[in-house]
Amino acid sequence: MKRRRRDPNCPGCAALRSVVAARDAALAARDELIKSLQTELAKTRKDSSTSSKPPSSDIVKPKKEKPTKKGKKRKRGGQPGHPKHDRPAFRPEEVTTFHEYHIENCPDCGQKLEPSDAVPRILQQIEIHETPVHIDEHRGYAYWCSRCQKIHYAPIPPEIVRAGLSGPRLRALVVYMKGACHASFSTIRKFLRDVVGARVCRGYLRKLVNEASEAVDVAYQQLLDSLPSEPRLNVDETGHKENGEKFWTWCFRAELYTLFKIHKSRGSKVLIEVLGKEFDGVLGCDYFSAYRKYMRECNIIVQFCLAHLIRDVKFLVKLPDKDTSDYGRRLLDGLRELFKVIHRRESMTEEKFQAELEEIRDRLIETAMAAPERSEAQNMANRFRKHGKAYFEFITTPGVEPTNNLAEQAIRFVVIDRRVTQGTRSEAGREWCERIWTLIATCVQQGRSVFEFLYESIAAYFAGRPGPTLLPQSVNTS
Repeated sequence: MKRRRRDPNCPGCAALRSVVAARDAALAARDELIKSLQTELAKTRKDSSTSSKPPSSDIVKPKKEKPTKKGKKRKRGGQPGHPKHDRPAFRPEEVTTFHEYHIENCPDCGQKLEPSDAVPRILQQIEIHETPVHIDEHRGYAYWCSRCQKIHYAPIPPEIVRAGLSGPRLRALVVYMKGACHASFSTIRKFLRDVVGARVCRGYLRKLVNEASEAVDVAYQQLLDSLPSEPRLNVDETGHKENGEKFWTWCFRAELYTLFKIHKSRGSKVLIEVLGKEFDGVLGCDYFSAYRKYMRECNIIVQFCLAHLIRDVKFLVKLPDKDTSDYGRRLLDGLRELFKVIHRRESMTEEKFQAELEEIRDRLIETAMAAPERSEAQNMANRFRKHGKAYFEFITTPGVEPTNNLAEQAIRFVVIDRRVTQGTRSEAGREWCERIWTLIATCVQQGRSVFEFLYESIAAYFAGRPGPTLLPQSVNTS
């Protein structure tokens, strides 16, 4: 039977083609909508591994997969074969009292014992006194002058009068508990009452903290003045609350000190205010707009954090679009290769290390520029087009770190303090936080005792003499 040939110009075929075309267009639009919604969903699922969000923002975390390896679960604590770590013994000059124990007869057979040259068994024990305070009464006796016809009192030393009820060491203890231990005034008050045996009110403790803040102000200002001359700085910022208002805590970390500054702004004007427009060092930071503006307007050399870049690249990998995801994987492979070389630094010569880093840098920038025509991928390509070299300043500038981890580690204490104290309530509270956070972080960097620095500062403040400094050249590095 002969097959009938269709007429392509018949009305039925044309109608059918229009229906199919409309359906194809609808399906294409639906695919684009699905892809767009998947991208938006991926953005809402950003966490600390794919963005600059802190780990605390990962409210709901997936359950950890149970290990498939069979065998006994490793016990907590020290593992077999690991070297034992013992606390070093106190030196003889540090011991307050020696207690000696002797034995005359053998506990087994009763035989008379003779002294041995073997080292005695030693147990050192730390204890506090039942009342670990001294209460000093200063008396200025009265004397009568028959010529003037009035009484004169023997003067009490001015530093004693200015200090009043509490001596410098007790004041330093209160300030240490408030600043370094995140203790509330109520907690400190109970500690002083129950342990130290001193009864004071919360208002008096507030006064002690305010005076200690004044005592360390000069040391803080010295560091603030020295920041613009630093060859390398790492900077980060985090939120701060004051009576419901939004402030920002800025962290400036130098090689041998760290300074905190609380400001109403999160913009580049804070950087200009603290570092000035003529800052000649290298600024380590994340890709936040304030640093880019400061870099652009003041011609500052910047090392953008590679750790933050890795998180942004991981976000690209998780996007539903295959071209964008593959582009992210290529970038991630290049970054992994870069850090492999960094971790092998000790096994390479300076020339070889430099050459390999520069080669990987050039390949990474080339890979970043070859982005697919997708918005997220093009955003990354534009970032490298404008600031690609700023991610690799550490290659050619000695001492510069490829990440901003130093500043992020320093600011962690502030984040903990913010959660405990819930922020500040006044300008005086802001100044106290800036100074005590700076003091604590800097003393840790320099290997100094926070408590001793507080004590020396408070004692000097009441004696009217210059207090200790936190400037690096004052530290004995021998």
